[in-house]
Amino acid sequence: MNPIPGLRAPYPGSRPRRQRSQDFARRLVAENTVTVDALIQPYFVIEGEGTQAVDAMPGVSRLAINHLVEQAAHAHEQGVQMIVLFPVTDDAEKSDDCASAWDPEGLAARAIRAVKAAVPTLGVMTDVALDPYSPHGHDGLMDESGYIINDETVDALVRQALCQADAGADVLGPSDMMDGRVGAIREALEAADHRNVMIMSYAAKYASSFYGPFKEAVGAAKAFGKSDKKSYQMDPANGDEALHEVAADLQEGADMVMVKPGLPYLDIVRRVKETFAVPTFAYHVSGEYAMLKAASSNGWIDERSCVMETLMSFRRAGCDGVLTYYATDVARWLREG
Repeated sequence: MNPIPGLRAPYPGSRPRRQRSQDFARRLVAENTVTVDALIQPYFVIEGEGTQAVDAMPGVSRLAINHLVEQAAHAHEQGVQMIVLFPVTDDAEKSDDCASAWDPEGLAARAIRAVKAAVPTLGVMTDVALDPYSPHGHDGLMDESGYIINDETVDALVRQALCQADAGADVLGPSDMMDGRVGAIREALEAADHRNVMIMSYAAKYASSFYGPFKEAVGAAKAFGKSDKKSYQMDPANGDEALHEVAADLQEGADMVMVKPGLPYLDIVRRVKETFAVPTFAYHVSGEYAMLKAASSNGWIDERSCVMETLMSFRRAGCDGVLTYYATDVARWLREG
């Protein structure tokens, strides 16, 4: 038998189980590891006081800014190096032009400033998209026919990105999937002397059914109704298209790229990493989190071991990092050994 190209040829007496026989040996030959450095913790932030549990995401709550700061500081103490913020905007602040998205005294900007003041060495990533600020729940501006328009949305996203950078954001995450937005944001950042603000583009973001709990968390479920985002997010049937999207974002100035969702698209992660060899991330999205929580709460799986196996699959596929609602939990588990 001819050996597979690139693999070690078989030899008499081969017994791979020897390397699995003891814990030290398994650790010694492990090809991938899950470390806290590779985890990014998302948070939902609200106006006012207190916290609000997200029913569809057990263990996750919307946080007032003071509670956000406390949890962000705790996450950093556990070893988490970066968080990502998602504002939950009051209905009164939503408008067709989404002007609240670039309000320097808006919720997102105040939350960024508060976290950076309290924990200056913690990386803060933001969401660059208009869905928290639009009455219809879409990521961009809408014309009279209900179509999400590209270029006018890009202009609005640039204003939002500059507002977030001015507030102290370290990493901007354009999640809208408008064409040309990365280049426009990068050009604006350079002109405003925000040269070190990084862009992690949601380069391959699919029109997925796994986002349902997130819509509840940000208060967009009712506004969004039965409409969908298929006119601007990617078709789950397509893989080659993802490579074109990633190539465009890198050419326009993205520093890092993301595939979203995570588990159903690990093949895309692998292709992106092998093709471009750039920092590649995936979002372990709300629906994936909710499924693990539901199964574990019913006693059908062991939560901790399944979460760790899930995160290992991201690493094995080529992820340099993962956005996951389990980040702080995993940081604690790793410290506990």
